Amino acid sequence: MANASAKRIANQNEAAVKQLRLGLFIPTLISLVLRFLFRRDSIPPSKGILALYILTYFPAFFLSNYLIKIGTTRRDPQTGTLISYGEDLNQTGVTEWCFDILYITWACQVGSGAFGDWFWWLYLVIPIYAVFKLWTSVISPMVLGRGSAAPADKPDEAAAPAGASKRQEKLRKRQERGDPRIKVQTRK
Repeated sequence: MANASAKRIANQNEAAVKQLRLGLFIPTLISLVLRFLFRRDSIPPSKGILALYILTYFPAFFLSNYLIKIGTTRRDPQTGTLISYGEDLNQTGVTEWCFDILYITWACQVGSGAFGDWFWWLYLVIPIYAVFKLWTSVISPMVLGRGSAAPADKPDEAAAPAGASKRQEKLRKRQERGDPRIKVQTRK
C-alpha cells in the first residue's frame, strides 16, 4: 500500500513538473502571439512594460526551478523502478503559495498580451495576500493579544465541536444521557 501511494505521488509530481517546464516559455509565447494578433501597436513593448515583464519573470523562473528540483522523481536507469518520488507538490503551505505566484505571473503575462498592460495590476494580489497572512497570523496576535481563531480555541461544552468525528459524537451523546459505560474525564 505504501508503494502505491509513492507511485501516485510520483505520477502527480511528474505531471506537475511537465506543466512547470512548459510554463517557463508557453505564457511568453502566448503573450507575444496575442500582442501580434490583437495589439500590434504594443509591439515592441515599452521599456517600462519590458522591465516589469523581466522583473516578474525572474521570481517565476526561480520558483519553477525550485519546484522542479524538489518534485523531480528519481528512477533506476536500468529497471525504471522508483527510487525517490521527491517532495509532494500537492501539499499545502509554501509549495501551494509558490504555485499561486506562478499562476498569477502566467495570467499577468498572457492577460497583458491580450487585454493590455493594465492587466499587470493583478500582480498586486500577491503582496496584498502576503500582508493579510502576516497580519492575521503574526502581527494581530502579537499586537492585539488575540489569536486568529479565537472562537475555535474555546469550544462550547454544551455544543459539539464542529470537527468531531462520528465516534466522538456518539460518545458525547452517551455521556449526556448518563450512560455508565462512559467515564467523565475531569481536567486539572
